[in-house]
Amino acid sequence: MMATTEYSAARLNMVEGQIRPNKVTDQRVVDAFLAVPRDQFVPEGLRGVAYVDKSIPVTRSRYLLEPMVLARLLNDAKVESTDIVLDVGTGTGYSAAVIGRLAATVVALESDSELAAFANQAMQTQGVDNAAVMHGPLNAGWAKQAPYNVIIVQGAVAAVPPALLDQLAEGGRLLAVILPESGQGTARLYLKTGGQVSSRILFDASAALLPGFEAKADFQF
Repeated sequence: MMATTEYSAARLNMVEGQIRPNKVTDQRVVDAFLAVPRDQFVPEGLRGVAYVDKSIPVTRSRYLLEPMVLARLLNDAKVESTDIVLDVGTGTGYSAAVIGRLAATVVALESDSELAAFANQAMQTQGVDNAAVMHGPLNAGWAKQAPYNVIIVQGAVAAVPPALLDQLAEGGRLLAVILPESGQGTARLYLKTGGQVSSRILFDASAALLPGFEAKADFQF
């Protein structure tokens, strides 16, 4: 098992080697990644690989986003200290803890009850007091606390469901990795202006598909 100082050094290396060189220019985002110990948000057996530059499997079908991808999404989300953020598919709660360093309030949505319990415990242990874990289907969002200034999806989706876009506030931003059935995944920013949603591609990105966000099969005769 690594010592605390080794984890701290690995976290610094993650920031300096993966995040800063990849167009992450918002110092608040950089500081958030420096502050949150990713090793405390993965199962104990995975702590030694907590800071590698790849997605980490936390269940058979769920992964933590690669640090660089999450950092770039947050960099482009331009989260303000007064924002309310919906973190869709928070998993172990790491993303919610990082976002909590940037926003006023984080609603961390998780469909897997065991992951939700893990996230709750991890955030309590780390003193994250402005994020709450909600248990429910990811593709439905969490309408009770809507609208949100920012919605971040912690995994790839075939398409963003209308339910999530409906929960954006005016001027709200939704960020997700869109993964078509064939082709390269891309990170996209969705912006609600005047009640209408527009989108643009931010960068190429790979991420594991979130369960419940698969492409819907076309009905054929």
